[in-house]
Amino acid sequence: MIDRIEIFVTELPYRLQRIFSSGTYDTGPLGRVLGKPVLVRIHADGVVGCAQIRPISPGHFVSDTTHSVVAAIREIYGPGLLGRDIFDIESITEGFDLRLAGNPAARAVLDIALYDAMGKALGVPVYKLMGGCSQPIIPLEWSVSLADDIGVMVAEATRAVEEFGIKVICLKAADKRGWRQDVLNFEAVRKALGNDVVIGVDPNTGWSVPDAISAMHSLHPFGLGYLEQPVARRNLSGMAAIRREARGVPLMADEGLFNIQDAFAIAEAGAADALCIKLYKIGGLTPARKIAAVAESADIMLNCGGLASQSQLEAAASAHFYASVPLRRMMGAGEFVFGLNTIAPDPLVLDSDFVVRDGSVEVPHGPGLGITIDENALRRNTLLHEVIT
Repeated sequence: MIDRIEIFVTELPYRLQRIFSSGTYDTGPLGRVLGKPVLVRIHADGVVGCAQIRPISPGHFVSDTTHSVVAAIREIYGPGLLGRDIFDIESITEGFDLRLAGNPAARAVLDIALYDAMGKALGVPVYKLMGGCSQPIIPLEWSVSLADDIGVMVAEATRAVEEFGIKVICLKAADKRGWRQDVLNFEAVRKALGNDVVIGVDPNTGWSVPDAISAMHSLHPFGLGYLEQPVARRNLSGMAAIRREARGVPLMADEGLFNIQDAFAIAEAGAADALCIKLYKIGGLTPARKIAAVAESADIMLNCGGLASQSQLEAAASAHFYASVPLRRMMGAGEFVFGLNTIAPDPLVLDSDFVVRDGSVEVPHGPGLGITIDENALRRNTLLHEVIT
């Protein structure tokens, strides 16, 4: 039974700032709690389940912040978990629904920690709890930030390919200068990388339907690999119209997918070829499995994303989900490369083999998530610590 829950807000020594059409992703200055990741440890019968999520607000399309995640766990979700069995995942999920709706990042970090605890209790990797390992080696995608200077975008994409062997690049789009600038950015990156790298485009809802169709037609000669969420998240008819004009280019829903009901609505509207599952925005591994079932029933592919900035735990959770899904049901590549020591090492995991090799990563095979936190490093990097008993 769960007898104690610890909440940590931890430091990120390396500050990451990136530009999207919908705002700026910023891990924040040193010493500031806002924008920092939340780590949770669930103690139950000698087993400790651990998980970490960094809310990406303020400045993007979700409402969770570091403070709201801590408050939701401390005041509502955490006390409701005390005395519960870690394996009662469905009734726990229902309890979350009934006590405090929404708050997907807070629910995700608890849900993932429960899976880590279950895996450790049974001595098996998390993917074993989700159907087994369908693909142990996971291809990775690198998301390239918008920039005023095309050369900056070209340099980032080139580094990803040359230094890490990345074979799938996603260019952020909806430049303030208009969609034609996005086409120029794409053309420059394609010229630099050649034709062997898949390049997709993600406007993060920043285009209109006419702009999206015009941009797609202009990008087609340069080998557009896929298009991700070009228009507003609720505009399913617009997504469907864009899909009809896609000329074989897969259309992926991201900001339009927060829960199982969204997945059903997207499928019913014929509004996407793939659903982008990001654990922090859907509430963890439990809803991810259910969304995957909806997608399979509608013959829609899946993608697994999430920046996971400098977090091996967050990246590992995505990797376990990705590994559990058969290859033919996945589109693109896993977007959690920033949790694999590519921009900076995880300050809490001092020794890790969970790193990029030739554009891919192997899912951890140890019990639970397979990631071990260094206790001394956790103490050094803790900005806030609370205990629920």
